[in-house]
Amino acid sequence: MDSVDSRRLGRMVSGGRMSCTGSVEDDGGGTGFIGPLGLDGGTGVLDEERRASTAAVVLAAGSGSRFAGGKLGGHKLLAPWRGRPIVAWAVENALRARLARTYVVTGAVDLHEVLPGDVEVLVNTRWVDGQATSLQVAIRAAREAGFAAVVVGLGDQPLIAPEAWRLVAGARTPIAVARYAGVPRNPVRLAREIWDELPENGDEGARVLIRRRQDLVSYVDCVGDPVDVDTVEDLHRLS
Repeated sequence: MDSVDSRRLGRMVSGGRMSCTGSVEDDGGGTGFIGPLGLDGGTGVLDEERRASTAAVVLAAGSGSRFAGGKLGGHKLLAPWRGRPIVAWAVENALRARLARTYVVTGAVDLHEVLPGDVEVLVNTRWVDGQATSLQVAIRAAREAGFAAVVVGLGDQPLIAPEAWRLVAGARTPIAVARYAGVPRNPVRLAREIWDELPENGDEGARVLIRRRQDLVSYVDCVGDPVDVDTVEDLHRLS
């Protein structure tokens, strides 16, 4: 994976639980009520100020080696599902959230031909050095563009709904993690104030910061299916 390893988040994150009704509830971590969401009635419709200051980031730079070694071969992000590559579904859902900009970080494989024209492609030439480098590529672009926050998801999660991106973008905590039926997954909101604390290298991406600054983390209850495609068997289960 290229970002927060969603399968481990449940063991890493504690603190507030944000409901789609617009409040943060204490999960025993002492955070308590933090404040209202920047949403219209909790429907996932962002107010214009928050939308204009937030960028979506889809990380799609990894090698996908577990899939490439399978029966289908090739890169998992280019594997066809319902007539389109896996990554096209993930990026389209991020675009439909209608945040100010959508970045796609690529690396191991060229995705230009399968991506929509209205995304900004960022190439991570250091993708072999770990998922943290892909996140840093996106953070640098967002910083230069003046964004206040990024919402980060993965290119191998084709069923993350646009509403999940919007709800996480509307969170008021510096770090917000989507949660599905009680399980923390992607996407994850990272506010500008904590960008300098993110690791520069390695395979953990934002996980290091989430573990260290649990006081800044809230959960956002979302709808959708956060399944990710790591193997050919995962792809078959989607079908």
